[in-house]
Amino acid sequence: MGPGKRGLLTAALTVICAVTVLSAPGTAFAAPGPPRTPSGTPAPTAASGPAATPAPGKDLEEVRAKLDKLYHDAAVATDAYNAAEEKAEKQSAEIAALAKKIVDGRRKLEELKDQAGAAARDQYRTGGLSDTARFLLSDDPGQFLDGAGRVLQGQQAAKKLMAEKARTQQELQSYADDASARWKELEANRKAKDAAKKKIEKQIDAAEKLQSRLEKKEKERLAELEREAAARAQTAWLDTGALGDVHGKASAQGEKAVRYATRQLGKPYVWGAEGPDSFDCSGLTSQAWAAAGHPVPRTSQEQWRQLRHVAVKDMRPGDLVIYFDDATHVGMYIGEGRIIHAPRPGRTVTIAGAGSMPILGVVRPDA
Repeated sequence: MGPGKRGLLTAALTVICAVTVLSAPGTAFAAPGPPRTPSGTPAPTAASGPAATPAPGKDLEEVRAKLDKLYHDAAVATDAYNAAEEKAEKQSAEIAALAKKIVDGRRKLEELKDQAGAAARDQYRTGGLSDTARFLLSDDPGQFLDGAGRVLQGQQAAKKLMAEKARTQQELQSYADDASARWKELEANRKAKDAAKKKIEKQIDAAEKLQSRLEKKEKERLAELEREAAARAQTAWLDTGALGDVHGKASAQGEKAVRYATRQLGKPYVWGAEGPDSFDCSGLTSQAWAAAGHPVPRTSQEQWRQLRHVAVKDMRPGDLVIYFDDATHVGMYIGEGRIIHAPRPGRTVTIAGAGSMPILGVVRPDA
């Protein structure tokens, strides 16, 4: 085996191993953003960091605002994680395809080399004489001329063989270069995922520690404040008359997506989860539409960016309602002014008012 052969085989094996190591299942997430007052303006939030953590007994509205900000920061980091994860899956598939091309190309090149070797051996058997010399030395010129025609065909076939061999070698080099570039991108995405994961865990840990400092009555009051805020926001949205114009009927796929989402009610929120036992917000909506036979992007931000936008007055069950200015939360509209969504860590998949959070817009997967 020559050094070129060993190098390409090593490259193929390296690529395949890389795919195996880096294509392990990943996770993704999107969560609510910063709080709003009933008028829709941002509510004041406390500064980040342990020094700014409110002590038990302080204004619970401040605690609520602090929690909302922590979970929102986790959501921003998670969308970055999601994007890296989605790219990594695509790149892993591309690397696997390139690895197969390298292996197939290597096999083809070996076959071409065997054919070239056979042609060389045939030429050796003829003595390597020129056509003119063979004609002059031949006892039967007529037989020679017949053979010369076959020799010419053989020479043309040999040229074609060598051209194909050169082309195959160029393709192999191109595949190897492409695989190397994909590998570098995959490594960069892995680092981005790791950094985002650390930030997500840091924000969620800070939120959990903040809540752990509250007394039982304070936790109950905090939950009540959250429900009141959601109810005020939903009432304000309904008072705009937005729901009065909504009469859309679900498509067949939309009905399937809603049925899937409805069956997940009560399952816990886990960041990065896509079911079947737990979900995050975009994990729920993406899996619901995948179950309906119409895959959509994994993240809430990509759902907002890639799917067709529709007016609120035109929305129908199955449409996705995107929340907050940075598109960091998503729920599925189910009719009558309600959504199914996975709220945030510590909560379960539930039904909520479509206007209980600031609506960025509505998108339709099966437009």
